Parts: sequence; C-alpha cells; structure tokens
Amino acid sequence: MIRVSKVRLISGDGEQLGIMTTQEALDVASDEGLDLVEVASNADPPVCRIMDYGKYKYQASKKDHDSRKKGKVFQVKEIKFRPHTDEHDLDFKMKNLRKFLGKKFRVKLTVTFRGRENAYKNKGMELLQRIAHEIEDEGIIDQHPKYEGRNLTMVIAPK
Repeated sequence: MIRVSKVRLISGDGEQLGIMTTQEALDVASDEGLDLVEVASNADPPVCRIMDYGKYKYQASKKDHDSRKKGKVFQVKEIKFRPHTDEHDLDFKMKNLRKFLGKKFRVKLTVTFRGRENAYKNKGMELLQRIAHEIEDEGIIDQHPKYEGRNLTMVIAPK
C-alpha cells in the first residue's frame, strides 16, 4: 500500500470536498461511518470517494447479473447425416429438425463423408438443398453449405 500525502475528496452524494491530506480524508470517512475508496489513481492528486464499499460491490454484482440475464443465449443443435441416408432415417431427422426450429433453436446440419464417399460430395450438396427446400416455410438458411474437410455443413435459423 503506497501512501499519498494529498488526495482530492468527493463526498458520498458527489459533492467535491477539496484537496486534503490522506489522514484528514480517512477521518472524514470514518466520521460518516463509510469507506475511503480511490477512484482515479492517475490524477494529480489522486481522487478518492467516500462510499460504502460493500454496498457498491453488491450493486455492481447485481447489475452484472441482470445484464447477463437479459442477454440472449443462442443454442445450436446439430443433426448429422451421411450421403446415403435412407428415406425413413431422413424423415425422422426432418421431424427433429422441425421440432428444434419450433423451439427457436438454430440447427447445424452436417453431412459426413468417409472413405470412398468423398467421390460423391455432390450427393451431400443435393441432400442439404433438398432439406432446405422442404423446410423453407419454417426456417431460413443462416449459413449456406460449405465444405470443412470431410464434412459439409449448413446452418438453419428459425423464421
């Protein structure tokens, strides 16, 4: 703790009390039953404020908590396909896709290619275009299909 000989003091209600020694400032704060808190250390002389530091910390944490609560968290669900996914499996995954979009989730569709399937990347593109066409009334394409290594991905957001 570095001691400073003089500080500029601000009262609890924001009134400037002027420049005084550190000890005088501590005495004024203790007379009011509050804490002396350094606000601006770079100023010359440093600025200190008289406040209830515990209450200040509590209000700051509540404000932070409220701002987080108001922030919207987007959750992304993922549905995986293969290029040769059967019709029944595709219908089942489409049902899940519609359910996720109904709950306002973004959905990432991934077509994974293995081994010789890499020669049929156009089948994966056709599959994603077919899915996008089938759900165009419930969702919009947020990210168009693109290749990422062995995977072809597309993101759909609810309308």
